[in-house]
Amino acid sequence: MTRLLGLLAVVAVSVSAQDWARQKLEQSPRHREWVTVKHDGRAVQTLVVYPESKGKTPVILVIHEIFGMTDWVQQVADEFAAAGYIAVAPDLLSGMGQNGAGSKSFSQDGAIEAVSHLNPDQITADLKAAADYGLKLPAAEHKLFVTGFCWGGGQSFRFATNRPDLAAAFVFYGPPPDQDAMGGIKAPVYGFYGGSDARIDATIPEAEKTMKAAGKTYEPVTYEGAGHGFMRAGEAPDATDANRKAREQSWERLKKIMKG
Repeated sequence: MTRLLGLLAVVAVSVSAQDWARQKLEQSPRHREWVTVKHDGRAVQTLVVYPESKGKTPVILVIHEIFGMTDWVQQVADEFAAAGYIAVAPDLLSGMGQNGAGSKSFSQDGAIEAVSHLNPDQITADLKAAADYGLKLPAAEHKLFVTGFCWGGGQSFRFATNRPDLAAAFVFYGPPPDQDAMGGIKAPVYGFYGGSDARIDATIPEAEKTMKAAGKTYEPVTYEGAGHGFMRAGEAPDATDANRKAREQSWERLKKIMKG
């Protein structure tokens, strides 16, 4: 646990400096808006980004990292919209901060602590409500994908156990759900992992075994030399070649699967 917290502290330094992500988002021509998704007495602030499209498009639910709703998460949601999908990204820390605020009211360490202790049932309810909101939009086709990064990667895998109408789940360097829950997965699950991320990579063999035994589709790909968080780190100004390459190859694979 000490080693994990130390790693998160190092990563947090790079996460906190996201001016480049904010600049990309501000230059985007796509329409984005914050909406309040209400359910069971909760109000979840949710970013919705629309593609420039003549017709209805599928919805992708985007689950943030352990750092909460950062500029990068908002920017990657915009990238999904650029690819032709309505991106719906809920702030799962909504109402959890000071005076009922969300992620923006937390320090980096505070967000890590708060996300780590979110109630699993609340997470599931928030995600289901956000997905339902997206699917009911007039511009939406009734086709739902889910993706997540880091902590959100694990949550995207777990969400597949709770959402039978998923078209596919895209898990970016997140751990699998409990083995007993995997039998409830209906959608194919595609994994994206860094080759230099032993903590998460160690979970892949058992997940493969469990999913195969349950007759489920699970296709993990590991990108050589890439570290944990390569989707964000791979587009940062100081990106390593391995992280940049992993990010580019992941986008190519993901878009191909979604359009297939």
